[in-house]
Amino acid sequence: MAAQNLSLALLIDEARWTNGEVARAVNRVGTELGLSLRYDDSAVCHWLTGTVPRKRVHDAILEAFSRRLSRPITPKEVGLGGTLGSPANAPDTVAELIELGGVDMDPSRRAILGAAGLYSAAALIPGFPDAIERFASYRRNPRMKIGHAEVDAVVAMTVRISEIDDMFGGRHARPMAAAFIVNTIAPYLKEDGPEDVRKAMLSAAADHCYLTGYMAMDERADGLAQRYYTKALELAGGAEDHLTYCTTLRGMSVQAVDLGHSARSLQLADAAATASPQAGPRMRAFLAGQQAHAAAQSGDKPMALRRMREAEAAMDQAESRAKTFGSYDPSSLHYHIAQVRYSLGDVAGSVEAMQESDRLREPVYRRTRVRYGAMLAERKLQVGRLEEACADWERMLDDYQHVQSGRCDDRYRSMMSAIRPHMRNQHVRNLYERARPLAPA
Repeated sequence: MAAQNLSLALLIDEARWTNGEVARAVNRVGTELGLSLRYDDSAVCHWLTGTVPRKRVHDAILEAFSRRLSRPITPKEVGLGGTLGSPANAPDTVAELIELGGVDMDPSRRAILGAAGLYSAAALIPGFPDAIERFASYRRNPRMKIGHAEVDAVVAMTVRISEIDDMFGGRHARPMAAAFIVNTIAPYLKEDGPEDVRKAMLSAAADHCYLTGYMAMDERADGLAQRYYTKALELAGGAEDHLTYCTTLRGMSVQAVDLGHSARSLQLADAAATASPQAGPRMRAFLAGQQAHAAAQSGDKPMALRRMREAEAAMDQAESRAKTFGSYDPSSLHYHIAQVRYSLGDVAGSVEAMQESDRLREPVYRRTRVRYGAMLAERKLQVGRLEEACADWERMLDDYQHVQSGRCDDRYRSMMSAIRPHMRNQHVRNLYERARPLAPA
């Protein structure tokens, strides 16, 4: 029978897939969504002849083709029009924030997010001018007014939640952040006020969304984090806040490199640097360090080393001042040096840089100590320094039991896997016996 869905047929041809390969790709993405899919080539044949797949697999189909073709795929391109993905008239940013935060603020309802758990390497990024235009025509309630006091309240709440996140991880703090979006930030965004106050509120809201997205990423809810980051970009654009816009792009680059999407990470890091032509030295170091990490993971050694030198030079120029939310300090710089060296094959040099990063790190960053301390131990083990690695892991466990973090749980599991072949060593046995009761649920 001839294909009735010619758009899907053309897309399959462009992807150079067989029907069976389409089915297997959709099944793999479905697994990431928590779906147990068993599609085969006959299912794709049905789609081609006009059968509409179940709604819950729509995002899996879009993402499978997006990954294969390295570009965003729209519902129209798949040939199922308005039945797939988001509706043509998508809700505005504030409405989307309410919907997103309303589910995320209640851990018992997070399963409803479903496809929010799916990270898309081909997701569209809202441009800075587009976001400005989007908020320029946003309708506000002239009967309700906001002032600087409301902006200060949002900023203060974001700082407090950030401090809790640094010390204890985001598992408990994120519902609080989401509730604050729904109950406080979203209503403020609907209210009127002087233009400078409006922009300050959009900027404060963008910072808060960025933090909430970071906590979602820390919990390995990467698709959800991506959605929060996208809202932060839109809000920062509306505020004409280049700093927060670039910081968010850089955070998205960090997420991409952590997930192994090296090329996408480099694109996002480069976009952040391009969008911030007036950046001061600390911000330049912040961006160049991430560009170096992404380039190194992509295998571009000359670019990685050049960007790393730029980051070091910019950090030398940066003023010594109090740390602020989202800041970049010498400890962070040495972490990037370690990541670049490791990606380029210099494990011993990476260990040296991570030790310096640890020495310079402020004590408040407990979760960072857990993650990077465990990473340091893993690399020491790679170069044969087993007993030193055990000592580092012991220090990691001192903090681990106080932190609620998905990424810290990942480091715990990596430790248990790494030490298993060395159980004859007394230090390893002691570490194992101590760590075993701390296993994450």
